[in-house]
Amino acid sequence: MDKKKHWEDVYANKTPQEVSWTQEIPKTSLRLIQEVNLVKDAAIIDIGGGDSTLIDYLIKEGYTDLTVLDISANALERAKIRLGDKAKLVKWIESDINTFIPTKQYTIWHDRAVFHFITETEAIQRYIELVTKYTTEQFIIGTFSEIGPLKCSGLNVKNYTIKQLEQLLGDSFKLTTAFNEDHTTPFNTLQNFTFASLKKIVISEEIHLKKS
Repeated sequence: MDKKKHWEDVYANKTPQEVSWTQEIPKTSLRLIQEVNLVKDAAIIDIGGGDSTLIDYLIKEGYTDLTVLDISANALERAKIRLGDKAKLVKWIESDINTFIPTKQYTIWHDRAVFHFITETEAIQRYIELVTKYTTEQFIIGTFSEIGPLKCSGLNVKNYTIKQLEQLLGDSFKLTTAFNEDHTTPFNTLQNFTFASLKKIVISEEIHLKKS
């Protein structure tokens, strides 16, 4: 399957009320970001942000170093149109996460509803390596739980328990918050998510030298 074509078609032909991931207010993601207690110029990237309104609220709260990545140009364009002049406050990146090469590190790496679409072991490992290398403070993720959907937008997904997410991040992150939460879709069905907020473990140079 041509993934890019798939997502371009979705955003070209469906309104926000016709896709399951739409949230009027992304309360959970906002709360988890706020709990990190960042300075306003901290770098935040929203992976697969598409036309999510999360970026609108982050702008409103005064964050100034914001990036949205999505595979779909149509999704990003819809967000830009919605934001109007405020779209200039955001860096927009059109890229498949599987081929994304960041040019900077991010204080927060946020991903709601992208990770579960990565189903191949090698691609999952590359994603974890990206997060580890390019996140300096907190990794915030929302992904389908073990009782969540097995498919989304016609695509197979991979489901995760809290423990599985924690194990995937290995020694690089420490779990600080985790819970399961139902998301009510625009068409009144429920999708159960696993949310986790994980703090980057910083190994001091002194400890590193001792291990060497």
